[in-house]
Amino acid sequence: MIAGMYEQDFIAYMIFGLILNFIFSIFFGIYLSKNIGMQEMMESKGNKEQSLLISLSLFIPFAKMAITLYRVTILQLYFLDKGHSHKEFWIYMTTSRT
Repeated sequence: MIAGMYEQDFIAYMIFGLILNFIFSIFFGIYLSKNIGMQEMMESKGNKEQSLLISLSLFIPFAKMAITLYRVTILQLYFLDKGHSHKEFWIYMTTSRT
């Protein structure tokens, strides 16, 4: 048993969580590319790499989906509600702040 579930159930939850993550990520990417523009996104993308924690979250059911929804929340609450643009959000998410 893993986390109180049988292995088959745990794997099923992982797969379902990954599928939901890819669906949310694809829709979020389409939303950003419609509001920013694909060419503009490629030109303004920074050099930030994903942290190891985000890469490891693939193995925790629904963790990647929660991270994607967290990014959507940051876009809405911090950027759009305060008058910032989608492009400023894209630069914030892709640029290292060190």
